[in-house]
Amino acid sequence: MNTSIETNPLIDRLPPHLKQFIKPQNYTDYTPINQAVWRYVMRKNISYLSKVAHESYGNGLKMTGISLDKIPSMYGMNRILKNIGWAAVAVDGFIPPNAFMEFQAYKVLVIASDIRQLENMEYTPAPDIIHEAAGHAPIIANPDYAEYLRRFGEVGAKAILSSHDNDMYEAVRQLSIIKEAADSKIEDINAAEDLVNTLQNKKVPRSEMAKIRNLHWWTVEYGLIGTEEKPKIYGAGLLSSIGESKWCMTSEVKKIRYSIDAAAQDFDITKPQPQLYVTPHFAYLMQVLEEFSNTMALRKGGFRGLQKLIDSKKIGSIELNTGLQISGVFTKMITDEDNNVVFFKTEGPTALANREKELIGHGTEANPDGISSPIGKLKGISLAIEDMGPRDLKAYNFYDGKRIALEYESGITIEGLNITGIRNIYGKLILIEFEDCTVVYKNKKIFSPEQGIFRLAVGSTIVSAFAGAADYRSFDNLYQVSSTDTVKIQRSANALELENLYQQVNDLKTSEIIDTDILSDIFTILQKNHPKDWLLSVEIYEILSTTNNNSLTKKVLEHLESIKVKYPSIAHLITDGILLTQEQILI
Repeated sequence: MNTSIETNPLIDRLPPHLKQFIKPQNYTDYTPINQAVWRYVMRKNISYLSKVAHESYGNGLKMTGISLDKIPSMYGMNRILKNIGWAAVAVDGFIPPNAFMEFQAYKVLVIASDIRQLENMEYTPAPDIIHEAAGHAPIIANPDYAEYLRRFGEVGAKAILSSHDNDMYEAVRQLSIIKEAADSKIEDINAAEDLVNTLQNKKVPRSEMAKIRNLHWWTVEYGLIGTEEKPKIYGAGLLSSIGESKWCMTSEVKKIRYSIDAAAQDFDITKPQPQLYVTPHFAYLMQVLEEFSNTMALRKGGFRGLQKLIDSKKIGSIELNTGLQISGVFTKMITDEDNNVVFFKTEGPTALANREKELIGHGTEANPDGISSPIGKLKGISLAIEDMGPRDLKAYNFYDGKRIALEYESGITIEGLNITGIRNIYGKLILIEFEDCTVVYKNKKIFSPEQGIFRLAVGSTIVSAFAGAADYRSFDNLYQVSSTDTVKIQRSANALELENLYQQVNDLKTSEIIDTDILSDIFTILQKNHPKDWLLSVEIYEILSTTNNNSLTKKVLEHLESIKVKYPSIAHLITDGILLTQEQILI
């Protein structure tokens, strides 16, 4: 398969803080067993999903260039996705939720390029190429859904996390890594699951990210569309799970009409879902998203929005009514008796911006230790600073190069040498700089001259608060890459032998003449050295079904029946594999 990189303008314009998560797909790392797992799952999915999935799924498979027979090349997908205005990149497992959302906002599909093990064929908590490429990619060929996904990314990237969300992300990532590592011990898997369950059951207030993650789960991942009585599948988690896609259609799974209430419905990533939400159509998803957006600090601002940023302990931004945007790690605020914010403080590198563009000379280099500033109305002056024109400023003795004393209605006072002011495009002041400045609140200094230049944020209210930076270029480490890496399987000699057998069978599929003697030799080695493996026997049976070697065919079927008896938990997979072959013959 051609793995030369196909360029896509959407990837080229991604900001550096997102590009750091992109990794090569390394197509040659996929083993013959991986390819066989892909073939089985895709054939099983197409056989079943053609009846229960939304019509966009089948059409999307064709439009996105996803093959039933081979794991897709990311680069080939990019070439085709470009035609529908999207792109795809490979990443290493789960990435931070805000980063994941921001990729979507740029119309870039994030694909974990690893593939589930044969043992986890029906479901895995780890993101893998079956889930991402075969689940997410086909549905975005639907324009209404694609726009919902893009808009969801825009909103989700601004959702504020809590420290609990950070812990949850790392725990889920660790579970997904351990679960898919071939040499993981059962006690390590149980410990990772216990940690996830403990965090999931922890009674903490839901953050914005927790709520929007719930909406994402019940739509993008596990969504149904149509009516509660006759739903169709469109969620990628269901489309990529040959077990749960059947389970979800039974009466044991409660079907609920989708609404904003889904934001309060948590989920357990380690178990099948007991209830699912049904949207009447894709456009309705956008209505609910906008309804939720109106509840976010992004649109409401205020003391609650700032408190969410303080609790998150991560880089976030506030925007004042003047348009001034402050980005950094917020650590403190003071409110008045009406809960209006009258003072805020950041610690560490902080940047100032207007209209999502950093103010020249006011990036993190100028504010390495953070900033603090009062906001609100001046005492005894009806006109807000931001509304003062040149004449008003002179009337109130606001002169550059002169000492100024200000008192806010909150009681905060400022006294210092006025250096200069910065205005927005409408000519209104948004920032005033002071030297030799003292700021006092309730007889306590909250800024002293020895701290350097004091930057007064001009504004009376916080109109917006959101995660991340106003101008992403202000910070090099906006999202931190997790310290945990996915585990690369170290294959034993026995495993390498099995892979070689799979490869030989795959080569025989493309041969003009089927040599059943070679198949018989392969089957003999398989029975002797790999008695539990069932998928290769199914693939051998598929080839034999086109021949007249009834004796070998009978032996293979008897072997598969013996495995079903010994390992009843996988019996249905073997039965389905045989039926898939028979269906293919009939077609």
